[in-house]
Amino acid sequence: MPTALHFTTDPAACELLAQDPFALLVGFAIDQQVPVPKAFAGPYVLRERAGTLDPKRLAAMDLGPVFAEKPAIHRFPGAMAERVRELAGVVAEEYDGDASRIWTDAKDGADLRKRIGSLPGFGEMKIKSLGAVLAKQFGVQAAEELAPEHPTLGDVNSAEELERYQAWKREYKRAAKGA
Repeated sequence: MPTALHFTTDPAACELLAQDPFALLVGFAIDQQVPVPKAFAGPYVLRERAGTLDPKRLAAMDLGPVFAEKPAIHRFPGAMAERVRELAGVVAEEYDGDASRIWTDAKDGADLRKRIGSLPGFGEMKIKSLGAVLAKQFGVQAAEELAPEHPTLGDVNSAEELERYQAWKREYKRAAKGA
């Protein structure tokens, strides 16, 4: 098990991502239209401002002001606050507040794909990327078939690897636009 996931530049936020499964899910949920380090610092900032990352408590909160407080957790604070509140509700109701049960209770890769895909804001790309992190960083066997061949956050295990991953991702997007 990793002691930190180096998806952001704040060491405390990196440790939280590795230690708290719900923090990892929040990072993925808000990883959209902001740089990866900004998205994955979000769970740490959310915990600092809301005083908790307990899904049961977050599901009952109005997270809009927490996300909008300067500096905003995300460039679309209202939408992402609602997404995280919905995510917290799903984890609270379907997994009794334990986000790790999404993967520890999965029967196989197909079941894990279904579980991740049913989370608010998790489409095919996030299913694959989270699957790669679970397989490569946490050794979750059911996630192995979800991990794509190309580089993902699952391959990032240092600040230098994060820089390489981001450079690869920028080049990939540039090439895709040119095609």
